[in-house]
Amino acid sequence: MSGHLITIFGGSGFIGRHLVGRLAAKGYQVRLAVRDPESAAQLMTQGVVGQIAGVKTNVRDQRSVDRAVAGADIVINLVGVLYEKGAQNFGRLHVDAAERIAAAAKAAGATQLIHMSALGARKDHEAAYARSKAVGEELAAKEFPGATILRPSVVFGCDDDFFNRFATILSLAPVFPLADGGKTKMQPIWVEDLADAIVRIIETPSQQGKIWELTGPDVYSFKELMEKVLEFTGRKCVLLPVPSAIMSVMAGFMALAPGRPQLTSDQVKMLQEDNVASGNFPNLEDIGIQPNTIDAVVPEYLRRYRRGGGLNSIAAQ
Repeated sequence: MSGHLITIFGGSGFIGRHLVGRLAAKGYQVRLAVRDPESAAQLMTQGVVGQIAGVKTNVRDQRSVDRAVAGADIVINLVGVLYEKGAQNFGRLHVDAAERIAAAAKAAGATQLIHMSALGARKDHEAAYARSKAVGEELAAKEFPGATILRPSVVFGCDDDFFNRFATILSLAPVFPLADGGKTKMQPIWVEDLADAIVRIIETPSQQGKIWELTGPDVYSFKELMEKVLEFTGRKCVLLPVPSAIMSVMAGFMALAPGRPQLTSDQVKMLQEDNVASGNFPNLEDIGIQPNTIDAVVPEYLRRYRRGGGLNSIAAQ
């Protein structure tokens, strides 16, 4: 083993689940700083006994964060939420926690901080999500000079919350509303490519301390992505253009329902701006990664949303 200890905040989340195994294979000791260590239990099997450990951490508590980074050589902050609910809000998680983690990492003597932001993060953005991400990365870089900032576009993969969620909706709904016709452009990145990029940055000093825009190779409108979902799942659904103002009202009512909202007014605001690489910052190709396409990855894991669970076509062969 390398002997280097990496603390990952939010390591049991979508991106973390795909990153941990790679780091373990490289010989790193991995400490998962998570709210519920049991949620990280399955990840501990991706390394040898004792190589991966979960530690209960509250990112809103300084002492808890300090314990999580103690002795760490590298700190990775993957903490993030797509919608606000109670104490889990953008200000506390994207801003306050980002500052707290960066300061703690610096004080603990870590040599690297990798901070996960988001493509389109901007302090004057209409959406609170994008504004909070922009402030968070600014504070992380201030508290930890030389921090690496990652700005991925929509991240997809077999257990994602993007294609899977919309495949579920489109397989049930006869009509699906598209804010302003779904014209917003996106450049989705495969989670495996994103995880590879993080590992390469960790191991390439010349690529550290930069802002990275991490995207896939192709640009699609949101409508085109929904058409892809329908194509891959063999489903039919009317994609109905709806003005953003009406979508915001609809989202407001959805937010009142218990559980996770299908759409929030803040997400409607996000959909009013393109989410593609500016070309002003390095991307996957700059670190030797040829990004995979949606067509090469997504059809296989969306097969289960086909009628018969995707088994009908197999039985017919």
